[in-house]
Amino acid sequence: MRQKSELAGKKVKIVNGALVGEEILIEDWWINVSGSSWMDAKGNPACLNYAMRTGCQKFKIPTDDDVLYGKIGILGNLVHISELQKEIK
Repeated sequence: MRQKSELAGKKVKIVNGALVGEEILIEDWWINVSGSSWMDAKGNPACLNYAMRTGCQKFKIPTDDDVLYGKIGILGNLVHISELQKEIK
């Protein structure tokens, strides 16, 4: 577990990667939401989607646990902190 993300409860714009232009409502760090790393989440749809999306895009995402969980519309998604805008409104 880690300290709750300062982005928790905030809507943030995605500025890098395959989801550029989308806004995501952040819940918290994935490791806090699930209790384990996204890399250990066998069969979880959000984690599988994240792994495929980040492995196949030009913008390289670090393979670490600086990954947040949130919602784009009604769907849960994972995003790496480096994909998000730096200035939060």
